[in-house]
Amino acid sequence: MPPTKPPPSYQKQPTKRIIPTTATQTRRSPNILPTLQSVDLSNESAYAVNWAVENYVRPGDTVTLVHVNSTSVLYGADWGSFATTTTIGPTVSEEERDHFTAAKANHLAQPLAEANVPYKIHIVKDHDMEERLCLEVERLGFSALIIGSRGAGFLRKSAKGKLGSVSDYCVQQCVCPVVVVRYNQEEEEEEVVVEAAEGWRSFRMQMTTSTND
Repeated sequence: MPPTKPPPSYQKQPTKRIIPTTATQTRRSPNILPTLQSVDLSNESAYAVNWAVENYVRPGDTVTLVHVNSTSVLYGADWGSFATTTTIGPTVSEEERDHFTAAKANHLAQPLAEANVPYKIHIVKDHDMEERLCLEVERLGFSALIIGSRGAGFLRKSAKGKLGSVSDYCVQQCVCPVVVVRYNQEEEEEEVVVEAAEGWRSFRMQMTTSTND
């Protein structure tokens, strides 16, 4: 009888370790992408900058303050107006207007500087404020857009609380989440509406705080 061959030996293969890639990680790193904050040189924008510093910006984040200087008018209806002491008349030269815009933007950035948050000021000129904001978001690859508004006076009551044209356009068209910070000065309350644009999961968050706290 021929000798029986020993059964082939089977060696257990080691389990392959799978390391998740960036695409599979759902938790955002605090410093992978910068945030874009839209400012229109108004008190509402100043409040939105303070809100972002206190509630949104995390260690390692960078913030870019963007202002779209209209080529036809000084400011849009949905973006509020300048204070009486800082209103620029139609006879002001282009150079003086640019100087004022830069100085005002630097003033609005003070909360970021005081909190040691890295920031940049980005001023562009365009006749279409809404479209240019969304283009800058996509072109520069920002992770979020934060916009301040005027509260109750900013809403279109006939549309039952619909956001104004600038905010509404950005919420619908921007490729990143859009945070609309509304300050109701008359009722002394703040409401934050967080909208995720196309490609993101939409959600809303409302927060009411008292000035007496």
